[in-house]
Amino acid sequence: MAEVIKTHKCPICHKVVVENRYKPFCSKRCADVDLGRWLDGSYAVPAQELDERDYEELEKSLQKPECVESED
Repeated sequence: MAEVIKTHKCPICHKVVVENRYKPFCSKRCADVDLGRWLDGSYAVPAQELDERDYEELEKSLQKPECVESED
């Protein structure tokens, strides 16, 4: 049976990646570009600021006892 070679595209330059050395990137250069984007803040997870009421509601919900199922 023939050996299957899995390929994917580099997330930076979109070239087809065959070698797994820098996976998921095609080269060290693309890996470094990605790292640089993380370090300079280009990639960020959006966050929503909570106001005082939101914090109070969150605190109340965390203090509620959890429902515990009885083991028979």
